[in-house]
Amino acid sequence: MYQQPPNATIIPMSLDQDRERLRRILVDISVRRGEEFVLASGRRSSVYVDARLTTCRAEAMPLIGGLFLAKIAERGWRPAAVGGLTLGADPIVVAIARESLDHAGAPINAYLVRKEAKQHGTRRRIEGLSGSGALDVVVVDDVCTTGDSTVTAIEASREAGLSVLGAICLVDREEGARENIEVALGCPFDRIFTLADL
Repeated sequence: MYQQPPNATIIPMSLDQDRERLRRILVDISVRRGEEFVLASGRRSSVYVDARLTTCRAEAMPLIGGLFLAKIAERGWRPAAVGGLTLGADPIVVAIARESLDHAGAPINAYLVRKEAKQHGTRRRIEGLSGSGALDVVVVDDVCTTGDSTVTAIEASREAGLSVLGAICLVDREEGARENIEVALGCPFDRIFTLADL
């Protein structure tokens, strides 16, 4: 099982080293095999990725933020904010926003998409963005199977007037997410890892 060495010194690493380090954390603490699991999509699988066990770990957060920022830069996207459907996307958007202060050249804010609009106060579905207008955003998610959660976040973001540049997930199970996001919604899609990588 992955354990950070005691009194570990944090030193800058290359993207390849960061990616391998994050992959190792995911494999050691988030990937479960052997029994039959029911996924959020309703499908059954003998492999389950509980990504929140990784995305909520302190040592994984800068790796996640940095790798998502690198993927955003690789795609040529310049978002004002990143967001996604609560709860899976929450630690990822916060990690990206935090790391953007050191690595993006300009801050990238975070926003959260509720599963449905709250029934009190401002009755908003999008939380964390104070203004209105067509901000450029990137939608993120932790694990994509069919991509339903990501699709929901993209649609809610567009309904709120945001311009979605693309979507990125941490782990793509390659079971239809790309087709549902790129083909059905016309939204570019990318990922940090595939299930096969793990």
